Amino acid sequence: MLITAIAVIIVGPLVKLESPGPLFFSQKRVGKNGRIFKIYKIRSMYQDAEERKKELMAQNEMDGLMFKMKDDPRITKVGKFIRKTSIDELPQFWNVLKGDMSLIGPRPERPLFVEKFKEEIPRYMIKHQVKPGITGWAQVNGYRGDTSIRMRIDCDLYYIENWSLGLDFKILFSTIFKGFVNKNAY
Repeated sequence: MLITAIAVIIVGPLVKLESPGPLFFSQKRVGKNGRIFKIYKIRSMYQDAEERKKELMAQNEMDGLMFKMKDDPRITKVGKFIRKTSIDELPQFWNVLKGDMSLIGPRPERPLFVEKFKEEIPRYMIKHQVKPGITGWAQVNGYRGDTSIRMRIDCDLYYIENWSLGLDFKILFSTIFKGFVNKNAY
């Protein structure tokens, strides 16, 4: 939480200067046993991002069920930096303290994606038998952002089926050295 506080003190004014609006962003996600919770992040998009998304969808420049796209025009300059370095994810330590998340586990998805993927991907719902995490096996193996959902799920299932304290330490160590800054983080 101390690291989060320091990051907010440094990055917060930059976020507010570039784009008016709240400093933090929350979104509903699906956690353990299908429980819905609010995930917290430092806001990285312009305040009117949802309206802009509708405009882009109307122009067929964007799919309605998208994750993240490279060079998304809704992301601020500061937002690009905090996403690339994962600083925007630091408020999720609050989710860990609240008990909604763990440090390590499968990344939580939005409810509309859960509904879509549970029909399309075999064994998808197994990931909801554990708490979601800030980081996980998929993330340290490069499956972040616009990457294969099937490969992410394979990594999540591998983590669940092979869990050990040693694997958690390996993921934490890998996150420190290659998980925070990632070419797929945008």
